Amino acid sequence: MSMSVLGLVRASHPEPAAAVTVVAGLLARAVGHGPGGVAAVSLTVLASQLAVGWSNDLIDADRDAMVGRTDKPVTTGAVSRRVLARATVPAAVATPLLALAAGPAAALCATLGLVSALLYNWPLKSTPVSVLPYAVSFGALPAFVVLALPGAPAPPVWLVAAAALLGAGAHFANVLPDLADDARTGVRGLPHRLGAAGSRLAAAGLLLAATVALVAGPPGRPSWAGLAAVAAAVAVPALGWYAGRTATGAGARPVAAFRAVLVVALIDVVLLVASGRVV
Repeated sequence: MSMSVLGLVRASHPEPAAAVTVVAGLLARAVGHGPGGVAAVSLTVLASQLAVGWSNDLIDADRDAMVGRTDKPVTTGAVSRRVLARATVPAAVATPLLALAAGPAAALCATLGLVSALLYNWPLKSTPVSVLPYAVSFGALPAFVVLALPGAPAPPVWLVAAAALLGAGAHFANVLPDLADDARTGVRGLPHRLGAAGSRLAAAGLLLAATVALVAGPPGRPSWAGLAAVAAAVAVPALGWYAGRTATGAGARPVAAFRAVLVVALIDVVLLVASGRVV
């Protein structure tokens, strides 16, 4: 495998790209897609994730070089900006084309999610509304999955709202480890304006709201497992805050808080996939 191909893989943000694609595939299966539908949904979401990841590294290349991000392949020369640009365009074009096979409504949601994420990369990342693309793109994901199912009703509002809240919380959590580097390069999104403490609170609050929506939204009484998830969404960030207060060493508090909100986000992802069975 050539250096450029390996660089492209690394520049795609492979971990979150794979995670979102797998979640989309699991949700597709949960709402009733057969193997072909799951594959179509997964391919569409993967194309979108590749376009977003590659464009992100392309746009941030100068910033990443400024702060010495050796984990970025475009900074180390493992892949060139020209290659990233040539890969981004077909991935972006493929997303709505693949989604069109599921119908115009599904294609519209997939395209909305892609465009919103691309707008985050530029120019909204450094604005007070930086959280908005995360909310829109995450909310569009279950809407696309449900609408891609032939004969499916409109996606329930609680499901779209819960995914949007999950995405908004993920934005604040995702930025926490990079606040210092972002400040050096002039990034001033909403988390940077709120600061580390405000972003921790925003992440915990939004993820708790997503948990409540996923537990209370489906018809019927919430299960004991759902109520336990809500309790965990309250307790885990509090424990993370306490662990950060008592830990020693530079950066201990943000790391503990980051891990805590990731646990709640994982709980929400499990609830999101499970909620497909009641759509």
